[in-house]
Amino acid sequence: MQNKPNSKLKKLFLIDGLGALLSIFFLSVVLTYYESVFGIPKSTLYFLAFWPFLFVLYDLYCYYKMENKAGLFLKGIAYANITYCILSIATAFYHSSTITHFGWMYIVLEIFIVIILVKIELKVAKDQTPN
Repeated sequence: MQNKPNSKLKKLFLIDGLGALLSIFFLSVVLTYYESVFGIPKSTLYFLAFWPFLFVLYDLYCYYKMENKAGLFLKGIAYANITYCILSIATAFYHSSTITHFGWMYIVLEIFIVIILVKIELKVAKDQTPN
Protein backbone atom coordinates (compact mmCIF):
# COMPACT_ATOMS: atom_id res chain seq x y z
CA MET A 1 0.00 0.00 0.00
CA GLN A 2 2.88 2.37 0.73
CA ASN A 3 4.42 1.99 -2.78
CA LYS A 4 1.57 3.68 -4.63
CA PRO A 5 1.78 7.00 -2.73
CA ASN A 6 5.58 6.94 -2.95
CA SER A 7 5.36 6.26 -6.67
CA LYS A 8 2.97 9.19 -7.12
CA LEU A 9 5.23 11.46 -5.09
CA LYS A 10 8.30 10.36 -7.00
CA LYS A 11 6.53 11.10 -10.28
CA LEU A 12 5.70 14.60 -9.07
CA PHE A 13 9.31 15.28 -8.11
CA LEU A 14 10.36 13.94 -11.51
CA ILE A 15 7.82 16.09 -13.37
CA ASP A 16 8.83 19.15 -11.35
CA GLY A 17 12.51 18.51 -12.05
CA LEU A 18 11.93 17.99 -15.78
CA GLY A 19 9.88 21.18 -15.89
CA ALA A 20 12.70 23.02 -14.15
CA LEU A 21 15.17 21.64 -16.71
CA LEU A 22 12.91 22.89 -19.47
CA SER A 23 12.80 26.33 -17.83
CA ILE A 24 16.58 26.37 -17.59
CA PHE A 25 16.87 25.51 -21.28
CA PHE A 26 14.41 28.18 -22.40
CA LEU A 27 15.77 30.88 -20.10
CA SER A 28 19.47 30.28 -20.65
CA VAL A 29 19.48 29.15 -24.29
CA VAL A 30 16.38 30.10 -26.28
CA LEU A 31 15.48 33.43 -24.69
CA THR A 32 19.10 34.57 -24.48
CA TYR A 33 19.65 33.74 -28.16
CA TYR A 34 16.54 35.73 -29.08
CA GLU A 35 17.04 38.45 -26.49
CA SER A 36 15.83 41.17 -28.85
CA VAL A 37 12.59 39.25 -29.53
CA PHE A 38 11.75 38.78 -25.85
CA GLY A 39 13.29 41.99 -24.48
CA ILE A 40 14.68 40.50 -21.30
CA PRO A 41 18.41 41.11 -20.70
CA LYS A 42 20.67 38.06 -20.70
CA SER A 43 21.87 38.71 -17.16
CA THR A 44 18.27 38.64 -15.95
CA LEU A 45 17.54 35.44 -17.87
CA TYR A 46 20.58 33.75 -16.31
CA PHE A 47 19.46 34.98 -12.89
CA LEU A 48 16.01 33.49 -13.44
CA ALA A 49 17.52 30.23 -14.75
CA PHE A 50 19.56 29.84 -11.56
CA TRP A 51 16.46 29.13 -9.44
CA PRO A 52 15.13 26.23 -11.52
CA PHE A 53 18.65 24.80 -11.37
CA LEU A 54 18.34 24.70 -7.59
CA PHE A 55 14.90 23.13 -7.95
CA VAL A 56 16.35 20.35 -10.12
CA LEU A 57 18.86 19.55 -7.38
CA TYR A 58 16.12 19.57 -4.75
CA ASP A 59 13.83 17.39 -6.88
CA LEU A 60 16.62 14.89 -7.55
CA TYR A 61 17.42 14.70 -3.86
CA CYS A 62 13.76 14.14 -3.00
CA TYR A 63 13.31 11.60 -5.79
CA TYR A 64 16.18 9.44 -4.57
CA LYS A 65 16.12 10.09 -0.82
CA MET A 66 12.42 10.47 -0.13
CA GLU A 67 11.47 9.18 3.28
CA ASN A 68 8.54 9.52 5.66
CA LYS A 69 8.11 13.25 5.27
CA ALA A 70 7.69 13.31 1.48
CA GLY A 71 4.54 15.43 1.79
CA LEU A 72 6.54 18.07 3.60
CA PHE A 73 9.23 18.01 0.91
CA LEU A 74 6.53 18.32 -1.76
CA LYS A 75 5.12 21.36 0.01
CA GLY A 76 8.65 22.77 0.05
CA ILE A 77 9.03 22.60 -3.73
CA ALA A 78 5.49 23.90 -4.23
CA TYR A 79 6.23 26.99 -2.13
CA ALA A 80 9.57 27.42 -3.88
CA ASN A 81 7.72 27.34 -7.20
CA ILE A 82 5.28 30.00 -5.99
CA THR A 83 8.21 32.16 -4.91
CA TYR A 84 9.78 31.68 -8.34
CA CYS A 85 6.56 32.85 -9.98
CA ILE A 86 6.52 36.00 -7.85
CA LEU A 87 10.19 36.58 -8.67
CA SER A 88 9.47 36.15 -12.39
CA ILE A 89 6.60 38.65 -12.28
CA ALA A 90 8.67 41.15 -10.31
CA THR A 91 11.55 40.79 -12.75
CA ALA A 92 9.24 41.25 -15.72
CA PHE A 93 7.80 44.43 -14.23
CA TYR A 94 11.30 45.66 -13.44
CA HIS A 95 12.15 45.31 -17.14
CA SER A 96 8.75 46.51 -18.34
CA SER A 97 10.37 49.22 -20.46
CA THR A 98 12.23 46.63 -22.56
CA ILE A 99 10.22 43.43 -22.32
CA THR A 100 8.21 42.68 -25.46
CA HIS A 101 4.82 41.03 -25.90
CA PHE A 102 6.66 37.75 -26.55
CA GLY A 103 8.56 38.20 -23.30
CA TRP A 104 5.33 38.75 -21.39
CA MET A 105 3.75 35.76 -23.13
CA TYR A 106 6.63 33.54 -22.05
CA ILE A 107 6.49 34.74 -18.42
CA VAL A 108 2.70 34.38 -18.20
CA LEU A 109 2.71 30.92 -19.85
CA GLU A 110 5.47 29.64 -17.58
CA ILE A 111 3.69 30.96 -14.50
CA PHE A 112 0.41 29.42 -15.63
CA ILE A 113 2.04 26.00 -16.02
CA VAL A 114 3.90 26.28 -12.71
CA ILE A 115 0.72 27.28 -10.84
CA ILE A 116 -1.09 24.20 -12.19
CA LEU A 117 1.79 22.03 -10.97
CA VAL A 118 1.79 23.78 -7.59
CA LYS A 119 -1.93 23.09 -7.13
CA ILE A 120 -1.35 19.40 -7.83
CA GLU A 121 1.71 19.28 -5.54
CA LEU A 122 -0.15 20.92 -2.66
CA LYS A 123 -3.15 18.61 -3.07
CA VAL A 124 -0.98 15.50 -3.07
CA ALA A 125 1.09 16.83 -0.16
CA LYS A 126 -2.10 17.47 1.83
CA ASP A 127 -3.23 13.91 1.13
CA GLN A 128 0.12 12.61 2.43
CA THR A 129 0.09 14.64 5.64
CA PRO A 130 -1.60 12.91 8.57
CA ASN A 131 -4.39 14.94 10.20
